[in-house]
Amino acid sequence: MDELGIIKQLINKLGQGKVLTDDELKARYSHIWEMDRPLQAKALLLPDSTEDLVIIMKTCYQFGQPVVVHGGLTNLVGSTQSSNQDVVISMEKMNRILEVDEDNRTLTVEAGAILENIQQAAWNKNLMFPLNFGAKGSAQIGGAISTNAGGLKVFKYGMTRNLVLGLEVVLADGTLISSLKKLIKDNTGYDLKQLFIGAEGTLGIITKAVLKLIEKPRSRNSALLAFEDYNRVVKTLKWLESNLAGTLSAYEVLWQVTYRPMAAAVFGNNLPLAPDFPYYVLMETSGADQEKDRQRLEHLLSDALDQEMITDAAPSDSPAQQEQLWELREHMDHVVALCQHDQHFDISLPIGQIEEYVLGVLMELDKLPFVRECYVFGHMADGNIHLIVDKTKQGKETINAVNEVVYAPIQSYGGSVSAEHGIGMHKKAYLHYSRSPEEIGLMQSLKQMMDPLGILNKGKIL
Repeated sequence: MDELGIIKQLINKLGQGKVLTDDELKARYSHIWEMDRPLQAKALLLPDSTEDLVIIMKTCYQFGQPVVVHGGLTNLVGSTQSSNQDVVISMEKMNRILEVDEDNRTLTVEAGAILENIQQAAWNKNLMFPLNFGAKGSAQIGGAISTNAGGLKVFKYGMTRNLVLGLEVVLADGTLISSLKKLIKDNTGYDLKQLFIGAEGTLGIITKAVLKLIEKPRSRNSALLAFEDYNRVVKTLKWLESNLAGTLSAYEVLWQVTYRPMAAAVFGNNLPLAPDFPYYVLMETSGADQEKDRQRLEHLLSDALDQEMITDAAPSDSPAQQEQLWELREHMDHVVALCQHDQHFDISLPIGQIEEYVLGVLMELDKLPFVRECYVFGHMADGNIHLIVDKTKQGKETINAVNEVVYAPIQSYGGSVSAEHGIGMHKKAYLHYSRSPEEIGLMQSLKQMMDPLGILNKGKIL
């Protein structure tokens, strides 16, 4: 069937206002970092209901038309890249928060809802949705579910899949799978929603979700810690866990090379801790009594100093200072601004082997003449480390050379080339470092079974 035929059908079925073509695409883009590049697409569709999406997918399946799904456009692995042969589906109009159920502690939401709006809706009911990361102001929940996003509180509350109770999904042929249950326990055969969580839109398009909420913590205390060596970072994590009775909610590590520019950007000359230590940790506790929890944390930090586990500490003494401390992790754009050409990585390793891996990677990167710096930081408590590599030039050869340095050692550590960002387009060539041929074969079989025409986010992951 011809190209004009599918566009005409989509306009007839959806209405002119939901189908953008030609010059209307010039103001659209595929990533928030590439807003100066017009979107490459045959058309951009703006469904505002599940019914619209069913119509879209039935029509696209009939024509064998590849589709690319757009959420908040904050991904880091090329998941939203498209060509002039693709139809792009934006979920931005399906952004409603449908229900906050206080008794069952659930929130039902459309896939295009912004994460920060979801957090606020739960907070207004004295509940909390604990998924949290720097792009919360623009990231959509459907994208977070599709990539199984992580963030700053995975250590305590788990990845996105741990916070999803039910899903509604439209398959490649337009079939609607709706299981918007609020159940924590449902042991009735295959847990089908798990097929779509982390699948990056390659098996189906998420339209609605039931999210798990928790009671809003009554206290929040943070502190910045300094360490002389990585072994003490690990030892202190275990020690704090055992002494904080389950209230430790975040434990984020920054290497000195990352702390220095971040602290200068956030605090200016009034640094909370001197910039001379090899490692820094930003930690947080969540509890039930602000004053008692603050006193307990300060007492523990004093003990840790006495035992020489930590070298220095700066507890927050006000909510405003606490927010400022967390800017050290939530606003990595300060580091990105220093880079000429930045390349981002999120890898996962056993906690005890992170230092050895990082030292090896830094040594190999130092041999590449176009690498200026490598900024290291991450969610150390769950084994997830991020690297931002600054280069003097950009190009396929330099990208591939850095990729090989970062990804090649991961297999020997039993690690992952993607802790939380997904595979998308950029990591496909390195998937074999984390997955066996048999695993990849099974993934391909699932894709073929559920999307036999290969039209859903074509070229992503596999």
